[in-house]
Amino acid sequence: MAKIALNKSSLNKQKRSLKTYKRYLPALELKRQQLMLEKRKAEIALADARERVAELRRVVEENLPMLACQDISVDKLVEVKLVRLGTQNIVGCKVPIVDDIELEVMPYSYLARPHWVDAVLEQLKEMVRLRVELSVYEKRYELISHATRTTSQRVNLFSKVLIPNTQDAIRRIGIYLSDQDRAAVMNAKLSKEKVLAQQNKGGEA
Repeated sequence: MAKIALNKSSLNKQKRSLKTYKRYLPALELKRQQLMLEKRKAEIALADARERVAELRRVVEENLPMLACQDISVDKLVEVKLVRLGTQNIVGCKVPIVDDIELEVMPYSYLARPHWVDAVLEQLKEMVRLRVELSVYEKRYELISHATRTTSQRVNLFSKVLIPNTQDAIRRIGIYLSDQDRAAVMNAKLSKEKVLAQQNKGGEA
């Protein structure tokens, strides 16, 4: 911590700083509370997205057990052609939002693959779509969590470091200046008494 000058100029500077810190702290605290709420929402949305992926996987596995066949691959049958992302501003934190997802079904031979591949196609498309959405929800949660941590650190910096330190500096400078004023008064009084004593001596002579 830098050494603080013990003078009136420094005192005024510290008072201005304290006023600024106290003005910004409520806004930071409000932002922190809003971000914590949004973080909780993002956490719920992420958990929901993961559950939808898991649920679709269970449905596919139950209704189409033939997917377990190693000889028949449906990998890369559905691919993402385009993902359009928008930006949402959440309390100053910019996070992605899915505007549109375009999927592409790769050409395949009807003779080379069994008939049930057609039936699983819609589930595959839905799974790819859900996985894209899941990755976006994960990114949203990551960004909001980071913003929440950063804002919490700033709140702690203001409330636990800057404001207490500034208040302490104001107190120390105030004490020092009061001591200086008292010392000046005492010196003036002693000087006056000394002058009067000298004058009295001169009068007696």
